[in-house]
Amino acid sequence: MALTFQGGVYVDEHKSARKNPIETFPAPKFVSIPLSQHIGIHAKPLVKSGDMVDKGQMIANNEKGLSCPVHSSVSGKVVSIERRVLQTGVQTDYITIENDFAERLHISVKPFGKKIGETTSYEIIEVIKKAGISGLGGAMFPTYAKIESAINKVTTLIVNCIECEPYITADHRLTLERPEAVVNGMKILLKALGLKIGYIAIADNKLNAADAITDISSKSKMVEIKILKTKYPQGDERQIIYALTGKEIPSGKLPVDFGCVVFNAETCAAVYNAFVFGLPLIDRIVTVDGDCIMQPKNLRVPIGTPASAVIEYCGLREEPKKIIKGGPMMGLAAFDVNTPITKGTTGILAFSEKYTKKTTSQCIRCGKCVNGCSMRLMPSYLAMFAQKEELEMCEKYDIFNCVECGCCTYVCPAGLPIVQYIRTAKGRIQEKQHKNAAIASAKQFEAPKPSNQYQGSAAAARRGTTADTVENENAVEDRIAEKYNKRK
Repeated sequence: MALTFQGGVYVDEHKSARKNPIETFPAPKFVSIPLSQHIGIHAKPLVKSGDMVDKGQMIANNEKGLSCPVHSSVSGKVVSIERRVLQTGVQTDYITIENDFAERLHISVKPFGKKIGETTSYEIIEVIKKAGISGLGGAMFPTYAKIESAINKVTTLIVNCIECEPYITADHRLTLERPEAVVNGMKILLKALGLKIGYIAIADNKLNAADAITDISSKSKMVEIKILKTKYPQGDERQIIYALTGKEIPSGKLPVDFGCVVFNAETCAAVYNAFVFGLPLIDRIVTVDGDCIMQPKNLRVPIGTPASAVIEYCGLREEPKKIIKGGPMMGLAAFDVNTPITKGTTGILAFSEKYTKKTTSQCIRCGKCVNGCSMRLMPSYLAMFAQKEELEMCEKYDIFNCVECGCCTYVCPAGLPIVQYIRTAKGRIQEKQHKNAAIASAKQFEAPKPSNQYQGSAAAARRGTTADTVENENAVEDRIAEKYNKRK
């Protein structure tokens, strides 16, 4: 019997690209690579305009706190370093590189050259860190930090091959075409964590993927396949952990606190590539689909490629009304079709007006959103409080327990954008917390006189914050980095 969790919804599948093999997308003339493609503080440029760079060369890094290196996905010339807005609304530097199409690999791109059985956990962590690997399922948490926080604390390692988002088929194709990369990447992670067995979680609508994994791991005692029920959001790590172990992760706790750690299938493959081929994370698999797309595809795309180029490669039936980066349930609508592919981009979906859900009425108190919530929250109440900007009530009703899976919005007969209301309220609460923290910090110091130290941020100078506060403008990143440093 397939394993599952409580709540959730059954979504209509539109996985048109599930039978389409992964194609290599031709590198574009220009790539624009953002320096924040991970949870944590932004990387800092290691190159300048005019520099020549090689494919796989580290072009940005930040050794302070929780961060992740960034590498060039092409060889060529750095033409600009400028500040732009990410898909999430956060500002960061972008390094734009003009591709010379020479495909020169950097001298650092070489196999690890040592047997994994003779490798220490520290060495594995260092390789993964230098490769710039972060969670490729969309969470974007630096993989090295997840391993560090889990060593000597976890007994259960799970590889997430669920891929419950409608349309997205990248992980499915990966497990069919390169199961050895997923399995061997998992074995490297097991070695780093000192574990002897890992579980690969696959939904029961992808049994051919389970067969592919079985074919190459049947003789290994380190791999055990678990078939989970096809339901959304089964791919959320909390739901996977509950389905496999029966453990519930309460608010404020992490899987590692309950002896579990979850890695995405493509993240495992990236770990394998880093050790076997010496490749840093410079590309990823992206599903391109939607009713406006002429030829749905799974593409291996260089990081920094404009989304518009990927869409053009697949062709359009008609001009899309909405373009989403990621899946339709948890992805974000693209405000600019030229925003680049990043480490967290699982898909690009182009939809006509037919698939654009519109608000039709007020909440009718049907309770469907409550039944569908896998976190056992009251989404209708959270949406109501969010609309009225009653932020204290939002916190009282555990708004930060919401994983923003989108089940509530999907089942709402009134067409209310419930998860968008919740997401907005979270941002306002975090902004308020950030301001309060800045005020409290300012009270501990006299407001400094203007100096060169503060010329990079006039707003910070007005607040009278310290230089460290200037560097981290995003409240969420501040808290995660602080938690990481304490754990470390």
